[in-house]
Amino acid sequence: MKKLFLFAFILLSVCAGKVMAQNIQLHYDLGRALYKSLDERPWVTTTVEMFKADKWGSTYFFVDMDYTDKGVSSAYWEISRELKFWKALVSAHVEYNGGLNYINNAFLGGATYSWNSNDFSKVFGVQVLYKYIQKNEKPHNFQLTGTWTLNFCKEKFTFSGFADFWREKHTDVDGNNHDFVFISEPQFWVNLNKFKHVNKDLNLSVGTEWELSTDFADRNGFYFIPTLAMKWSF
Repeated sequence: MKKLFLFAFILLSVCAGKVMAQNIQLHYDLGRALYKSLDERPWVTTTVEMFKADKWGSTYFFVDMDYTDKGVSSAYWEISRELKFWKALVSAHVEYNGGLNYINNAFLGGATYSWNSNDFSKVFGVQVLYKYIQKNEKPHNFQLTGTWTLNFCKEKFTFSGFADFWREKHTDVDGNNHDFVFISEPQFWVNLNKFKHVNKDLNLSVGTEWELSTDFADRNGFYFIPTLAMKWSF
């Protein structure tokens, strides 16, 4: 549930000088209903995202928290900084990833290339990163990231998401060894305040997220995990 609106603002920040945006999402996760191997997966996840641009670039972070009937069961967060005080479409990128439940610290650095349409209804970004995974048997790795945001039908609908592919030596729950991980989380939102007769201050969106992954975490092979979601934008 990350990076879903980051690149929608990176290029805009160059033109506008200062841009700030944030949202909170509530996801009802269907993973337990689809896979027996995920019988302990939490049903509910919240995501908080924040983006702020300044004259030196932009800062972005998100925090995911998973909930059971006993409270918060796990947490994960990412924070990144884009450094861009020149006119080219390439910016420098630094990032930290970390969380609970045996998630190793990861430190990333590299470059970001961003593109947008003239009206910013279509935005794409690509990151090429070095990734240091602390305490991993092979800590020196790489990561490739793609992001997109598409607003259409007069901003009534938004299709956004990211795709990450990185190298990380790890073992799944069955004891199989893997060297690479892929995960993508496309989201589709219906933005209610863009419809006729809906108050423009009702910043509520409803939609879904699809987690598509291969050999992610301790899983073996491909998984498709959808959610039902709501989002409030500030």
